[in-house]
Amino acid sequence: MNSTPVSSILLVLFGSFIGSFGAVFLKLGAMRLTGRTLDFLNWQLAAGVVLYLGSSVPFVMGIKHGELSVLYPMVSAGYVCTMIWSRLFFNEPITKAKVGALGMILLGLVCLTSLGRG
Repeated sequence: MNSTPVSSILLVLFGSFIGSFGAVFLKLGAMRLTGRTLDFLNWQLAAGVVLYLGSSVPFVMGIKHGELSVLYPMVSAGYVCTMIWSRLFFNEPITKAKVGALGMILLGLVCLTSLGRG
């Protein structure tokens, strides 16, 4: 396998995006837990699990025709989305350290994308 097609890159990035919403719903569901067993039956927690599992579908479709060493690190794009959702949904702070770390992730993704296509 000599290169990774753009379609594979987009599928993996889409899966990461879906997974980042899964994290939001897992947190929303976890916030409703009080320690009782039936608390695990809330719809936000179920949605989070479904989104997390569902994110593997485009991921698997993407890695089928691409280089795993290029595509798997692209799952980290979900961290970028998760930071944005954390700010929007939970009012979590976006610090300089977080922005710097995410900038390095994005730079790494750009490097991997250009290496994977050439």
